Amino acid sequence: MLPKPFSRSKEGSERTMTNTKFIVKVDRGGSLAPEYVERIDRSPIRMTLNRKLALVMGKFAAEDAIKSIQNSRRIPELVSVQVGVA
Repeated sequence: MLPKPFSRSKEGSERTMTNTKFIVKVDRGGSLAPEYVERIDRSPIRMTLNRKLALVMGKFAAEDAIKSIQNSRRIPELVSVQVGVA
């Protein structure tokens, strides 16, 4: 279930719109650390180990990225991220 689209600040009078975006997490199997998609503008897709550098994208772009990197050794998954818009 997705969260409510609006959240109140501590004062209660100001409302902030929240938006759900996605990052693509790729598990390479074994004890290796998961990777995240950093850039999708080139082939091959650029990956990073740092989640803070992961590309935050819409659902359709994330699904396209998953399709392009999916193979037997890599297991990609969508991870939802709440992004606040003032």
